[in-house]
Amino acid sequence: VAVAALGRVARVTALCRALRRCEDEGDEPGWARAREEAEAALRELREVVRPLREPGYGEALRRKAERARKRRLRLQRRKHEARAAKEEEKARAAEREAKIDQWRAKCIQEVEEKNRERELKAAADSVLSEVRKKQADTKRMMDILRGLEKLRKLRKEAAARKGVCPPPSADEAFENQVESLKTLLKTRTELYEAEERALRVMLEGEQEEERKREMEKKQKKERERLLQQKLEMDSKLFGDPDEFPLAHLLQPFRDYYLQAEHSVAALIQIRHEWDQYLVPADHPEGSCIPPGWVLPSLPTNDTWATAVR
Repeated sequence: VAVAALGRVARVTALCRALRRCEDEGDEPGWARAREEAEAALRELREVVRPLREPGYGEALRRKAERARKRRLRLQRRKHEARAAKEEEKARAAEREAKIDQWRAKCIQEVEEKNRERELKAAADSVLSEVRKKQADTKRMMDILRGLEKLRKLRKEAAARKGVCPPPSADEAFENQVESLKTLLKTRTELYEAEERALRVMLEGEQEEERKREMEKKQKKERERLLQQKLEMDSKLFGDPDEFPLAHLLQPFRDYYLQAEHSVAALIQIRHEWDQYLVPADHPEGSCIPPGWVLPSLPTNDTWATAVR
């Protein structure tokens, strides 16, 4: 209605300007025609604005505007909730992706460490196998030498039964040659044994380093777990440090309970006071000192919970 009324008002205004222009120019036919159009436009304007004069129309219009406003607010709220839900889902997805990436990196690192350990072990086994092969070759050559000595002895005995005796120079030359070969094989055997011992020491050192790295990882995880546990205990006892700054009213209590961490005299005094109550775990009139902080129990009713919060 308002839009239609504004359109009619604009038309009436234009016709009034046309009437004044015709009057100034002395154009009576044009003035009469413009007057008829202006009267018709006025009648249309009265018809358009007639509902606005009816009783209750303003209240109905106000209710309609209120419904439109509430609908607009409802749509905005839904849009805001949808945006917030989308951002929350995006944050959860990013957190899941971060955990997946962390898990994937951990798996890749474990696989790389296992592959590196496998390659090192394979290389060491290959070198050890080469050393063992050389040792086996040396042992086989020693067996061959002993076999040659036994064979020459048997042939010498057979020739002696037939009355044939080799000259002493031949026996001496054979023995010298055999002793030279035995000395060479013994030297190689000792060298191969030393090489094997060195390789075993190297492998044991690598294994010890690997065990040490694993132990350091476990100790690091344990330290992180204990640190997180300590932070949680401190948060329960003294409040969240991000929520309660140092100037908070709980700070004096925090300083009092943690004074032993900064003063040796306070540590000795507190320990002396605690030692007065040392009793065995099965003592009927007391209990032993707990190893850590005694955390407060959870609230048993809503009033207590409100006071704690």
